[in-house]
Amino acid sequence: MHKGKSGQSWASERKKRKKFSFKKLLQSITMKKKWDKKSIVKNVILAGIALFLLGTIVFLGMFAWYSRDLPDPGTLILREVPQSTKIYDKTGEHLLYEISGDEKRTLVTLDEIPDFIPQATITAEDRKFYEHGGFDLKGIIRAVLVNVSTLNPTGQGASTITQQLVKNSILTNEKTISRKVKELVLSIALERRYEKDEILQMYLNEIPYGSTNYGIESAAQAYFSKPASDLTLAEGATLAGLPKAPTTYLNNPERLLERRNWILNDMKELGYIGEEALQEALLEETSITPSASGINAPHFVFWVKELLVEEYGERAVEQGGLRVITSLDFDKQQIAEEAVVSNVAARGETYGYNNTGLVSIDPKTGHVIAMVGSADYFDEEIDGAVNTTLRPLQPGSSFKPIMYTAGFEAGYTPNTILWDVNTTFPSSSGPYNPRNFDFKERGPITVRKALQGSLNIPAVKMLYLIGVENGLSFAERLGYTTLTDRSRFGLAVVLGGAEVKPLEHTAAYATFAAEGIYREPVAILKVEDSNGEVLQEWEETEGEKVLEINHARMITDVLSDDNARAYIFGTGSNLTLPGRPAAAKTGTTNDAKDGWTVGYTPQLATAVWAGNTDGSVMSSNSGGYTVASPVWREYMKKAHADLPVEYFGSATIPITGKDILDGIIPSQTIVIDTASGKLATDLTPESYREEKVCGEYHNILSYVNTSDPLGAAPSNPEAVNSAWTNWESAVETWITSQNEQITAGEIEGTIIKNCEIPEEEDDVHVAANIPTIKIKEPDNNNKINRTFDLAVRASSRRGISRLEVLIDDRAVHTSTNRSDLTITLPSWVEPGEHTLTVAAYDDVDNMASDSVSVEVDTDVISHSFSITNPFNNQVIVNDGNPYTIVAENSQASDHRIVELSYMNLQTQQVTFLQHINNPGPVVSVPWTLPNAGGYLLFIRSTTKNGDQIDGQPVRVFVKNTPSSP
Repeated sequence: MHKGKSGQSWASERKKRKKFSFKKLLQSITMKKKWDKKSIVKNVILAGIALFLLGTIVFLGMFAWYSRDLPDPGTLILREVPQSTKIYDKTGEHLLYEISGDEKRTLVTLDEIPDFIPQATITAEDRKFYEHGGFDLKGIIRAVLVNVSTLNPTGQGASTITQQLVKNSILTNEKTISRKVKELVLSIALERRYEKDEILQMYLNEIPYGSTNYGIESAAQAYFSKPASDLTLAEGATLAGLPKAPTTYLNNPERLLERRNWILNDMKELGYIGEEALQEALLEETSITPSASGINAPHFVFWVKELLVEEYGERAVEQGGLRVITSLDFDKQQIAEEAVVSNVAARGETYGYNNTGLVSIDPKTGHVIAMVGSADYFDEEIDGAVNTTLRPLQPGSSFKPIMYTAGFEAGYTPNTILWDVNTTFPSSSGPYNPRNFDFKERGPITVRKALQGSLNIPAVKMLYLIGVENGLSFAERLGYTTLTDRSRFGLAVVLGGAEVKPLEHTAAYATFAAEGIYREPVAILKVEDSNGEVLQEWEETEGEKVLEINHARMITDVLSDDNARAYIFGTGSNLTLPGRPAAAKTGTTNDAKDGWTVGYTPQLATAVWAGNTDGSVMSSNSGGYTVASPVWREYMKKAHADLPVEYFGSATIPITGKDILDGIIPSQTIVIDTASGKLATDLTPESYREEKVCGEYHNILSYVNTSDPLGAAPSNPEAVNSAWTNWESAVETWITSQNEQITAGEIEGTIIKNCEIPEEEDDVHVAANIPTIKIKEPDNNNKINRTFDLAVRASSRRGISRLEVLIDDRAVHTSTNRSDLTITLPSWVEPGEHTLTVAAYDDVDNMASDSVSVEVDTDVISHSFSITNPFNNQVIVNDGNPYTIVAENSQASDHRIVELSYMNLQTQQVTFLQHINNPGPVVSVPWTLPNAGGYLLFIRSTTKNGDQIDGQPVRVFVKNTPSSP
């Protein structure tokens, strides 16, 4: 049996310390010293003595007052009849658990247990036990100072072992000043009546160690199945850590382990054990699990018990006969448990995980209506007793909506454009390069699509824009309590790098569902004592407004936008609920250790976590969507089955007036002359005019000041923000990469680049370059036949490239011959007066024309087909889709064939389009548009008699889609 210090030295130390003298204490305080003879010093001394004497008189008076009705310390062993505490669901009809009042206690003496048990107890609870007279004056002063500074008169205690014995065995656990005074008085009386070892022995036999286990012997048997005399050092330190808060530590094994190790390390510092014993004990496994039978919703029940113990004390909860009505919805709890168990069974092996937790809250009240802490409370292989819903866990991307909402509050919107390009962020630990889950980059993207696609790089940029400190402070307004140590967190926190408790995570999402109203999670609705007196009762409140309504509605608008996430998840995924609106977000941590789905309707907010309790990674193909969303959807569907459909309030997406915040890449539309590459003028012909949208492809820091996003853009962003250079470089690198891929034919699309707006105007299409032309034959008002001779005189500084002959502005002939021509008019030209026009073009379509009136003397063969779409001189924008040519003829029954073709006006090349047999009154022909330029559409039909008739040609100009950002 390990004894730590030798038995003789420990016994002599106990004997030497067990007597305490109040007389010596008084003498030490009032001991006289030689002071300066000056009167002012004397007065100070006399005043001090007077105050001390006055304080002593007041203390003695209080001692006498509070002692008048106090119980006799000699009745320490007497007990009231214990009564069980019953915990119910919200209806008061379903008994969740009955906490038995039957105490388990076996008395032992100090000589029957190892020395390290009292040593560990003294280390944990009262290191000056053998020196004080029942209370620790310095500890009391320290506690008073802390409580005054925090404005909490009952916040921090300084109870000695003697005081704890009195509190747990004689008095109640109420946190009042009068009870503390009574406790102090009784402690002093107890110290005067009993030896120190007797008090320590009573403490070890009386103190509660959790559940119905009172005293060290009962705890040893219950938790380690052995007598206290056989406990190891590690086991003794574990039990010594329990009395401070038995229920809390039993419900939180990690915290109990931390407390055990703290006790062991301090025992080494105090000289109770050596280094070898310490290291051996630190390596020993001492996990304990509280027994529970006949229990429903065990994780929830033990959480409720922990809350009760904090309020009423261990003894009152274990023996006081309380009747507790909780917030739990028994039916929804059953649904939650079934969803967790069935999905772990169905998917656990495939995706490499063994556990799942679920917590569900009513956003309108804060009531916790369902809590499943693990797949099986009683399964020790998965540490089933650990309540994962109260355990700090990394939330992955499910934390992104919190930071984006903070961004909305700062002035950004769901339409704000962030560049999803690989960017380096400097940090104290070195360069930080976040990557998306699929390692792809998507260039400029809106916040809406970035969040719904769960892209990492834009999320990190959003947190940078609002600031890590501001983001975390915003999160704390939503109820998170695990973010206080700011030194632990950087930009990675937006990707789930900070642990959060699923319960608090759910409450934050419930705040979105409640349109900005935060309600602290509620588990206990009513508590009655054994006499039916109400000790506490929940009353509905308006909650705390921590977020503007529209900001909450904006994040809901994004998270419920199924189309915005379709490019990743498709539509109708597990993040939706059939027939009702729902907002949801998944999350997966690095190496797939944790998978999340958190979401809500106006009636329920629910978080689901899945993973391995020991923190080991899941399979590589697992994540929040694969392991958590099926549970979330199954539970939410069934939990809403008896609830009416409710809709979210409509969000107003603000228009800030700043393009980058409103989803528009800042741009300028210009018209370029394609011949000169300069700005087009009124003289630039249509065939050489190209409309171009010049996007300003710069990162968002070029347009916003992070301290005032809605204010004026920084005049010198590089100087204002140190991140600008990295962000801008990342944009330029991505643009270059895209250009290279497009050029190589690896991807389709318009080359993206910042366009340089020319300063000069078109100097090719100018007045000096306009050709001259004169029709020499026929003369004005001449009569011509269907075939006639045409003579013109034309010249140009750049030469004449072609001539176009038109009748009534309809082209009938084109030619590169600059002199005499023989023209045959098409059949559609009817007899009568017409305008004959000849246009001369140079090589860049500088044009001049001359016209004369003529009378056509020819027979009409038949009514021709006419092209009705497009119309003459129409500009057609090539958007990549075929253009439909439409031609009509009311006498189509006379025709058996229609043919369509087109001619490039620049090259004179004719391309056949389509041959149509037995046409109807309306014919449609799809036209795959050629390259940009001017074209002449021809239509010719053949009658049933074999005659060929030409319809009026139509001139069009094809343009490419304007270059856009």
